[in-house]
Amino acid sequence: MSPREWTDIGTKLFLDAVDKLTDDEFDVATALPGWTRKHVVAHVHYNAEALRRLLSWARTGVENRMYASAEQRNAEIASGTELPATDLRALVHDSAVALTSDMDTLSAYSWQREVVTAQGRTVPATEVPWLRAREVCVHAVDLGCGVSFEDLPEDFTAALITDAAAKHRSAALAAWLTGRAAEAPTLGRWL
Repeated sequence: MSPREWTDIGTKLFLDAVDKLTDDEFDVATALPGWTRKHVVAHVHYNAEALRRLLSWARTGVENRMYASAEQRNAEIASGTELPATDLRALVHDSAVALTSDMDTLSAYSWQREVVTAQGRTVPATEVPWLRAREVCVHAVDLGCGVSFEDLPEDFTAALITDAAAKHRSAALAAWLTGRAAEAPTLGRWL
């Protein structure tokens, strides 16, 4: 499968999980430190908007960063948690549809334009579907509504492992995965 296909699958899993939540269940804590389900849903909504900014940059050639700063990103998420669950549910659906439309209408030329991720990496716009697939797939699990990593496409989880390993101490992880180390290395959060 392609990152775009993973994006579509992950979006469906995420939105289906959101739709199963009662309004009160949005306030339930997740395994992410300090984050409720409202935080996760707000983050996924604002991530779609941020990725739409990158696609706008790719389409027009006019720089349009995901976020002006980490503070902006955090403020957006915090503001989303203040919304009623019904409004937040509608927003995350609307932004997912808008992002899909943006991806569907981007020209082959525009997909090759370089953009800068929130982490400061310069990448071609073709990386955007992967960035979104990671968000919707992993956060569908984070919602704690019955979606597990086993529900994600196997080739996606293989790509996710490769991506995660590249961001951590690869040697220590390789030693543990191959049975050459008794304990798994301590890994920090990366997504």
